[in-house]
Amino acid sequence: MTESTARESPAPETPAPATPAAELRVAVLGARGRMGSEAAQAVRRADGLRLVAELDHGDSLDALVTSDAEVVIDFTVPSVTEHNVRFAVEHGIHCVVGTTGWDDESLDRTRTLLARHPGVGVLVAPNFSIGAVLAMHFSAQAARFFESVEIVELHHPDKVDAPSGTAARTAALVGAARRAAGVEPSPDATTQDPDGARGALVDDVRVHSVRLRGLVAHQETLLGGLGEQLTIRHDSFDRISFMTGVVLGVREVGSHPGLAHGLEDYLELDL
Repeated sequence: MTESTARESPAPETPAPATPAAELRVAVLGARGRMGSEAAQAVRRADGLRLVAELDHGDSLDALVTSDAEVVIDFTVPSVTEHNVRFAVEHGIHCVVGTTGWDDESLDRTRTLLARHPGVGVLVAPNFSIGAVLAMHFSAQAARFFESVEIVELHHPDKVDAPSGTAARTAALVGAARRAAGVEPSPDATTQDPDGARGALVDDVRVHSVRLRGLVAHQETLLGGLGEQLTIRHDSFDRISFMTGVVLGVREVGSHPGLAHGLEDYLELDL
């Protein structure tokens, strides 16, 4: 009788450990300020991001290069933010900018700069709160249906600029939407206002700035028609509300070469 020989099955191979995805190297400018320090903490908490440099007033921008930063977050001051972006772009570093003070001329200069550095992305966002971006979107959608529209923005008294970047951006979006729909500017019979009580006129929209201790960042778009009023309001009670958008911007800016003005470009909102 022939005895059959059983063959042993080969032992299963142990799969090789997965190679962890490379972390995105991030630097923060204005890291000792209120927003910059919060952004640095957000980067530390976020998966896939690595904080490689924290710079503030007096620190050399060369640290962005020596730290091999791939993305820089700028929460500095209006007088230096454009210079910071220029340095970063010229060194191939993407930028996520929350500093206000950017006007059409500075944005145009940045577009021209980026044309010489294809592949580099810059996001300049007046507000990184998802709720605030949606409030801007809803305001622009609604503005063409109402005869009157005004904006009230309310911030802490340490804010250096007025109106806020968010309010100015909202006014620009609202004004553009109304012009595209053929809606006239809001009616206003005021002929005497020596003290500017009617507020600033931004893109044919009145904007009023309130500075009050205890506030963080708040805004209302007031829309009025015959017999009715619609109020679109957003409130940020803590600066952490901006960090979801900051982290989203950091992760996405490399996939959006050129200049993006407003986080809505990354949220695929049709403004």
